Amino acid sequence: MRPPEKFSTPRLMARKPRVSDAPAVFAAYAGDPVATRFLSWKAYAEIAPLEEFLQARINDWEQEDHRYGYLLCLAGTDTPIGSIGIYFAGDKTLFGYVLGRAYWGRGLMAEPLRYLVDWSLAQPGIFRAWAFCDVENPASVRVMEKAGMTREGVLRRWHICPTIGPEPRDCIVCARVK
Repeated sequence: MRPPEKFSTPRLMARKPRVSDAPAVFAAYAGDPVATRFLSWKAYAEIAPLEEFLQARINDWEQEDHRYGYLLCLAGTDTPIGSIGIYFAGDKTLFGYVLGRAYWGRGLMAEPLRYLVDWSLAQPGIFRAWAFCDVENPASVRVMEKAGMTREGVLRRWHICPTIGPEPRDCIVCARVK
């Protein structure tokens, strides 16, 4: 199964990454330890490793690897301000996302998440669309809820945030099912 290569929401455009996006991605969020605080990776200190990461995400699209990443740009622009990914696992889709701090508090991230959740659940073999976030990240819970997901509970010691420490942390899980 393969999602659309690009899509638009009222305020955003989502597209496949390009290696040449690395400086903009670095500036918008990937180099920011605050924006990446609750993620599974630390903020990048240099652009070269980020270029390698973007190339790997491009390869995912080319190899149809069950994992697809998008860069998010404000409508009418081509400059990334965030990203969202979708991972297919059997009859489920999992989502992850990050947005540059300059764009927080506007309800932007719920738009592409809702689009991908709706798209996923419209596919015949997908029955669950889900995501999770650190218990100390209530803004991310709100994104999931605004995207139509329901809070299901807490996954104890589920996810490691290397910027916070080496121990697995509790996470809130939200999902929408059909």
